[in-house]
Amino acid sequence: MTVSEKKNLLAVAVKAAHAAGDIMRRNRLASKKINEANQRDIKLELDVRCQRKIESMLTKAHPEIAVLGEEENAGDVESELRWVVDPIDGTVNFTYGIPHACVSIALQQRLAKRNKYGENYETIIGAVYDPFVEELWTAIRGQAAKLNGKRIHVNDGPLKEAMLSIGFAKDKKTMDYMIPYFNKLALKIRKPRMMGSATLALTYVACGRFHGYIESKVRLWDIAAGGVILECAGGEFWRMPRRKGEYAYVVVATNGKIRKQIERLCGPLDPDGALK
Repeated sequence: MTVSEKKNLLAVAVKAAHAAGDIMRRNRLASKKINEANQRDIKLELDVRCQRKIESMLTKAHPEIAVLGEEENAGDVESELRWVVDPIDGTVNFTYGIPHACVSIALQQRLAKRNKYGENYETIIGAVYDPFVEELWTAIRGQAAKLNGKRIHVNDGPLKEAMLSIGFAKDKKTMDYMIPYFNKLALKIRKPRMMGSATLALTYVACGRFHGYIESKVRLWDIAAGGVILECAGGEFWRMPRRKGEYAYVVVATNGKIRKQIERLCGPLDPDGALK
């Protein structure tokens, strides 16, 4: 695939992200229809509406590319190319009118052989749009990551100065597993943060607002676009597929300098640890 073709595909992703973001912005303070809810998660009718808007725009522009989405899929998601879409990352925030949520769209290409993380797909394009502060992060693998068109780079600060985002998954076992990490890290860093969007955590690491982000169970659509943006900004997007759970990952995303320190302090995150 040529650079020109990748730029065109990125432009399609950006246009779709803006369209979904417009829906989110118009409905931020509106009453929202809940399709499904439990103690720790909410699914909205707007999740589906945004997904379908994105899907229609992506498939109209490139009907040959499948769409793997949080809400639904379109086409053969094991084909050579696939979009990976989270229409609203940070749905619980959005439900309560908290303006910290985003649209995430990635393009993945099948690999000839699995990479060091055991994956058979590589993200080659990422677009993340936060409609509430008008911020758009973009990246094409091999090129510099950008925020609103300007190049970005990770913050090179050490662990003791770190702003660290710590995510807690939706089930009790993974929450229990992460609490000791929080307790140990909170005393060694500048400030911990739990802001409710994995995608924005990754892009905040990419542009230097955070030094790192860790979570023991997060889905591919939450991290695909943000992960390539982080890598293109000079960071380390360390992840490991969980051995149970489709498209689920353990993630330690950092500026490339503090993961080893985190592991020495807390021990490495175990893909199966939160399942015991």
